[in-house]
Amino acid sequence: MLLYSTRSRATQATWRQAVLSGIAPDGGLYLPVELPRYTPDAIAALRDVSFVELAYHLAHSFIGAEVPKTTLETICRNAFDFPITLRQLSPTLSVLELFHGPTCAFKDFGARFMAGLFRHFWGTQDKQLTVLVATSGDTGSAVANAFLDTQPNPPIRVAILYPKDKVSDVQRKQMTTLGHNVTAFEVAGTFDDCQALAKQALRDAELLRQVPLTSANSINIARLLPQMFYYAYATLRFSAATPPPLFCIPSGNLGNVTGSVLAHLTGFRAARIIAACNSNRTFPQFLTSGTFAPTPSIETISNAMDVGDPSNFYRITELLPETAPPDLKLHDLISGYSISDDETRRAIRSYYDELSYILDPHTAVGACALMRHAGCAPATDCPHVLVATAHPAKFSLVVQESLGREPELPNPLAKVLSKSERTVPLSNSYRELVEKLVTRLA
Repeated sequence: MLLYSTRSRATQATWRQAVLSGIAPDGGLYLPVELPRYTPDAIAALRDVSFVELAYHLAHSFIGAEVPKTTLETICRNAFDFPITLRQLSPTLSVLELFHGPTCAFKDFGARFMAGLFRHFWGTQDKQLTVLVATSGDTGSAVANAFLDTQPNPPIRVAILYPKDKVSDVQRKQMTTLGHNVTAFEVAGTFDDCQALAKQALRDAELLRQVPLTSANSINIARLLPQMFYYAYATLRFSAATPPPLFCIPSGNLGNVTGSVLAHLTGFRAARIIAACNSNRTFPQFLTSGTFAPTPSIETISNAMDVGDPSNFYRITELLPETAPPDLKLHDLISGYSISDDETRRAIRSYYDELSYILDPHTAVGACALMRHAGCAPATDCPHVLVATAHPAKFSLVVQESLGREPELPNPLAKVLSKSERTVPLSNSYRELVEKLVTRLA
C-alpha cells in the first residue's frame, strides 16, 4: 500500500521509502493512500485473538506485501512482549494501561515496532543510518531503548535532542545512561526548539549527504501506526452489544489521537475521542475557534505534552475533513480540553482518594478532561476509557507533592536510576547541531 504526503497527494512513497526518510520531501507527513476497512464480521473474527495477533493483522492490512508475513509476525512478537491492561475502575470507567513496557510509557509500542521495521528495511548496508529524535520526555527514552545495539559499528544509531531541565530525572536517565549507539544531546531550549532543529536537519540536503538521517518522532508513519493497535484492542474488550467506547487521551504532539482516529476509520469505532491537553492549548483552541495558531510551548508538570505546535494536527485534519459525512468530520468525533497544573494535581488526589488509583500527571490531565466533558456533554451509556500513558513512578516528585507519598518504583526504573550518565550539551543553534552530528556521527 502506498503512502502520500499531507501536503500533496501527488507525492507518494512505498513504506520502505517513508519509514527510512521519516518526512516527505515536500515537508508533509505520510498517510496511507487508502485505509483498510474492517467489516463487523471481520472485527468479530478478531475478538478473541491476542494483542500480538491483532497487531500483526492490522499491520499487514496497512503494509501489505512490502514486509513478508513471517518477518512482520516476528517484528510484532518481539515488539509487543509486554502486557497491555484494560483495568476497570467503576461500572462505566476503565483505564487502558499502556505503561508496562521496558521504559514504562506508551511510546514503547511505537518505538519497538518502528525499530523492527527500520532493521528490516535498512538491512546490513555498509553505511550507517542515524535516527534523529526530538523529545519532550518519553519518546527519547523509548526510541533509545528500542534501537539500543551493543555491537561494534551498528548499522543504525540514535541521536536524541531533549530540552535541558524540562524532563524528569527518570526520563533523562533513560536516555543518557545507555551509551553504545545512542547519543543524547541536551538542548538549551524547549521541546519545540528540539523539534524545529530536528525538522531542519531532516530537510538539509547537504547534511544528509554526510550523515544519513531519519526521524523517529510520531511524524514517522512507522511509529504512528502501532498507536492504532491498542485502540482497536480496547474496543474488542467490550462485548459486541456494548456501545462503542469513548476514549480520553492525554495529548501533546497528537500522535495518540491520530492513532485513535485511524482505528475508528478502519472500523474499530469510538463513540468520541477527547484530546486532553495541558496548558499548551493549541488544539483545543482550534476546535473552538476553527483557527490553528501554534504558540511557543508552556512548561507544565505534564512535560511530555508541552507541545505548542503539534505536528500530527495535519494528519488529523486530512483524515477528518469538514467535507466528510456525519460522524467522520473532525468536530463530530473529537473534543478537546485544556487542563491547568492545579487541576492536574487535584485529579491525582481525587482518583487516589475515591478510586485508590495513582495517576501520573499526563494521565491526570486526561482524567480531569474526562470529568469536564461529563459535566458539559449529554449523558451517555457508552463505556469511558481513560488512556494511561506513563507509570506514575516516572513522575514521582509530582505524585509525592500531590499525595504525600511516592508511587512504587518498578524494576526497570529502579535500575536506570543507579547508572551513570553521558550527555552532549547543545545550545539552541542549528549550526552547532550540524557540527556535532558531523563530528560524532559522520
